[in-house]
Amino acid sequence: MFIQRDVQAKIEKNLFKGKIIRIYGLRRTGKTTLAKAILEKYGKSDAYFNCEIIRHKTVFESLDVDNIKNYFGDSKLVVLDEAQNISQIGLMLKLMIDTFPEIQIIATGSSSFDLANQTGEPLVGRAFTYTVFPFSLAELKNNFTVPQLLNMQENLLTFGSMPNVFTQKQSEKRDYLDEITSSYLYKDILEYENVKSSGVLIKLLKALALQIGSEVSFRELARLLDISPQTVEKYIYLLEKSFILFHLSSLSRNVRNELKRSIKIYFWDLGVRNSLLQNFLPLENRSDIGALWENFCICERLKQQTVGEFFNLNNYFWRTTTQQEIDYIEEKDGIFTAFELKWSSKKQAQIPELFAKAYPNHVYKVINKENWLDLLV
Repeated sequence: MFIQRDVQAKIEKNLFKGKIIRIYGLRRTGKTTLAKAILEKYGKSDAYFNCEIIRHKTVFESLDVDNIKNYFGDSKLVVLDEAQNISQIGLMLKLMIDTFPEIQIIATGSSSFDLANQTGEPLVGRAFTYTVFPFSLAELKNNFTVPQLLNMQENLLTFGSMPNVFTQKQSEKRDYLDEITSSYLYKDILEYENVKSSGVLIKLLKALALQIGSEVSFRELARLLDISPQTVEKYIYLLEKSFILFHLSSLSRNVRNELKRSIKIYFWDLGVRNSLLQNFLPLENRSDIGALWENFCICERLKQQTVGEFFNLNNYFWRTTTQQEIDYIEEKDGIFTAFELKWSSKKQAQIPELFAKAYPNHVYKVINKENWLDLLV
């Protein structure tokens, strides 16, 4: 099954403009498939280079632009997959784009902290950057009917939407997720940090998986894991740059008892989260359905921001010391759209009066299991 990625159209609009295309994303989210689809459409299949292969690395790390161009052959579109494996990749790309601007290079990387660090300064003004996430509802809507999507609701909350998991038989999804969490999830961080054991990372991720929808305390996590708060903060930063996690900050501007400098952590894929906890129970038997629903809805809204018309929004949650709260807020041009994310459509939701008075330019919406497709696609 081939599912068209929404970001592909954005990438294609910026091909052959004399800039590098950088594609980031968690391993197994389909970066290679996407890059190859673009290559098949605009180039030649033999212009794909896996940069984990030694013979390719040797050529690219030489920084000999004429030799590299000869290695590309006569291809005008080239894909460098997992490009962060090339030493001095930023300098290599800068030399190539400056010397041969007619050659379009697409460089993919499974961790933005590594590829971005290496290409950041050399490629200032010389690159377009895109991120590939697990399948979004908008992408699935192009391939399935509304009744089919409605029937997928529990599956998406339980097994997520990683491409190579989503396309498997129901009986095999769990095995694929377990493989991802045991073999691929920490690879980039362990290599970047030169860490031999993933034990602390696994414990941290499990702790965070149990806290989705709740405020996170670096000090409490540090005590739990017997490491420093600074190490917790660093690992969470790296987990975000590896596209495993993302965070929301608290909104605090006008109200005295608003929580300040608080964050919540969420997972880009709920299948990965559930695999870490080894919890694949049916939704009707789960005590964490509210947290799953909150994570799912926020994640889908953020995916749409990367490709849709709502680009460059500010995203928050809101909570006070008196426990008034709003699950998720989007801000643009001084207008606040506040979302209450309620799994049950029977529970009536009402905007907190304190928020309504403090932020009069607001819109209030409730997303539940009955209206989710209307507000998440």
